[in-house]
Formats: sequence, C-alpha cells, structure tokens
Amino acid sequence: MLIAFILTMPNCGSWNGKWTGEGILYARVKSFTVKDKEKTNAILERGGYYYRWDDGWGANVSVKKINGKEATKIRKNTKGFCGYDWMIGSIIRHGEILID
Repeated sequence: MLIAFILTMPNCGSWNGKWTGEGILYARVKSFTVKDKEKTNAILERGGYYYRWDDGWGANVSVKKINGKEATKIRKNTKGFCGYDWMIGSIIRHGEILID
C-alpha cells in the first residue's frame, strides 16, 4: 500500500502571514506491507495531522492512500518535505505528531 504525506503550513507566524513554500508541493510517498494494515488503516482514518509551535506557526500533514501512477507523479513533482520528515516518523510511530 502506498500512502502520500503532504505538508502545508496553514498558520504562519511570519510578518506577512505567508509561508514562502506556499503553492509548492512538499510530499513524501511511503510504502507499507500487508502486515502493516492495522497501522495504515489507523493513519488513513484520521486523514490529517496538525502540529502547532509556540510562535504561532502550524503545520498540517494530510495523508491519503494512492496508487502507483499517483506516487510517480508526486515523487516527480515534490520538493521534499522541507526538513519535517520527523513528522512522518512520529505519525507512523505514535499516531500523532510529537517531538521525540
């Protein structure tokens, strides 16, 4: 099973209220095996994960099940995950975004 993790910053604490990465695709595709079915179902059921920093910034990671064609398109167009790959790891390990 393939799951896309897509990062956005809906709450920006910047001077102009905008994120410089707005409009750019920041995504990762992760592959899961059949034995991970329970975990992947739990991840997908929630649909999205939000994390807020004390300075007013907030990150949203949306998740969705995708097929191989969609995965190829995402992998081709993504600009990475803007240094926030730890969020994906936290979602997979804990079912929420936590700072380890």
